[in-house]
Amino acid sequence: MKRPTRRDFLKSAAAGSLAAPAILRAHELERQAPPAPGPRVRLALIGAGGQGSSDTRTAVRVPGVELVAVADIYDGRLARAKEVWGSQVATTRDYREVLARSDVDAVIIGTPDHWHARIATEAMKAGKDVYVEKPMVQKIDEGLGVVAAARETGRILQVGSQRVSSIIYAKARELYRSGAIGELNMVEAWINRNSALGAWQYTIPPDASPQTVDWDRFLGNAPTRPFEAVRLFRWRNYRDYGTGIPGDLFVHLFTGIHYVLGAIGPTRVMATGGLRFWNDGRDVPDVMLGLYDYPKTASHPAFTMSLRVNFADGSGGSEGFRFIGDSGVLTIGGPGVTLSRKPRPKDPGYSIDTFPLALQQQILDEHRAMYPPQNAVSETSDEVYSPPPGYSDQYDHFVTFVNAVRSRTPVTEDATFGFRAAAPALLTNDSYFERAAIAWDPEGMRRVRT
Repeated sequence: MKRPTRRDFLKSAAAGSLAAPAILRAHELERQAPPAPGPRVRLALIGAGGQGSSDTRTAVRVPGVELVAVADIYDGRLARAKEVWGSQVATTRDYREVLARSDVDAVIIGTPDHWHARIATEAMKAGKDVYVEKPMVQKIDEGLGVVAAARETGRILQVGSQRVSSIIYAKARELYRSGAIGELNMVEAWINRNSALGAWQYTIPPDASPQTVDWDRFLGNAPTRPFEAVRLFRWRNYRDYGTGIPGDLFVHLFTGIHYVLGAIGPTRVMATGGLRFWNDGRDVPDVMLGLYDYPKTASHPAFTMSLRVNFADGSGGSEGFRFIGDSGVLTIGGPGVTLSRKPRPKDPGYSIDTFPLALQQQILDEHRAMYPPQNAVSETSDEVYSPPPGYSDQYDHFVTFVNAVRSRTPVTEDATFGFRAAAPALLTNDSYFERAAIAWDPEGMRRVRT
């Protein structure tokens, strides 16, 4: 009797079945509803750097939004604000003058991270609604104070991580909640860059000096030191003012993941990485990897998450998410959100080569009786949901904010949501610099000392 092998079995299985190619179904997502009509919203910008200016250009596209004032500690950016938005825009180095204005309804805070919590709190206490860039806070111990200020003042606070207003992430959330990927077991996300600007090597203006920059105001509560233009214009590279890769980029990933899954945060944070390429005097890594344990909740099972950022990725830039379940995968990136299904085969296969020949044949006969060759196999299917041409989730995020300012309805990415996204990002830094795993209480929003 010829000895049956795994190759024999595969040949016999292939003879009775045809492997079906993946089926692609394309869908175009519908845009968010247009902004609700309402009274004019008078806006001020505090911190007119790259992100703050981008936010403002988007915000004033929303019907009924008007920019009335800009605060920044560099005179060149104040001059540029008038060039872009008109000479009627009031400008000042002192953000407190903006908060004192009666014609300001809401502020965009685009300052370095170490100013976020202080200005957001003062703005709410001054009666202003707040759009604050991510991360909401620079330090863990600032978070609950901002949450309390929002609750006590009743002001709208929305953090500027636009994924919670994106039709792409809304579709991913819908698919996940419908059970499209089965039971979740892992999430992975990554952002790779391979350029100087991607690594925060921003241009330093040649006129930057103690005369054109309010250096003391920039420092704020950071350690006192002599003027260094590089620390102002590339502040993300320094722990005194920024939050490194986790606070600048991981926080976006946490925001998207929490929104899709209804998660509130991990219970354990572990990180590694290093400064591999951009040795320009910065004191934060340019490669970071984080691992996070999420506990079981009513909205999701327990799962593990991995995040990765590399600022010297020779393959070029890329970004994406994968939500991995036992019967499918949701991928966000590229054209939009893709649902891939590949049903698990009913036939578990077998391994018999190390058994006696007679026993091999017995097992093979029993196996074929239980799992006869099929004439067809389950197909793999991909469904791609893409946004319409020209879609901007940043615009939709400002529509959400402006509607909330007008209607006083709560936003998704409020102070509590913002802190729960920022905290694990900040703890990633702590884990890296302390070289230890860190325990976190996502419900109570506090670090657990063990």
